Amino acid sequence: MMIYGLNTCAICQKARKVLEAEGKEVSFRDVRAEPLSEAELAELIAEFGDLLVDRKSNDYRALNDWLKNSEAEAQISAQPKVMARPVIRDHDMLFLGWGETVQKALLPG
Repeated sequence: MMIYGLNTCAICQKARKVLEAEGKEVSFRDVRAEPLSEAELAELIAEFGDLLVDRKSNDYRALNDWLKNSEAEAQISAQPKVMARPVIRDHDMLFLGWGETVQKALLPG
């Protein structure tokens, strides 16, 4: 299982901690330190579309107008911190966030 996020993201760390406590083998990738490749980003955009960009974040608000009006791919490539997180890959399944639906899908009942 792979979690894509930021080392400084409290929700990413919580998700990782809970999944590891459930015995899941979890790898973590900080998208700032190790940016997503074009292919990886394209796959996530295909799965989540514009939901992949956190438009409520201060980092998004700080983007210039040109970037705000660009595609999600350009926004995340220019500023990885605007990516909504965590993104969790469990085999061939992708999940966005750490809400109740994601937790139900990934944790034993």
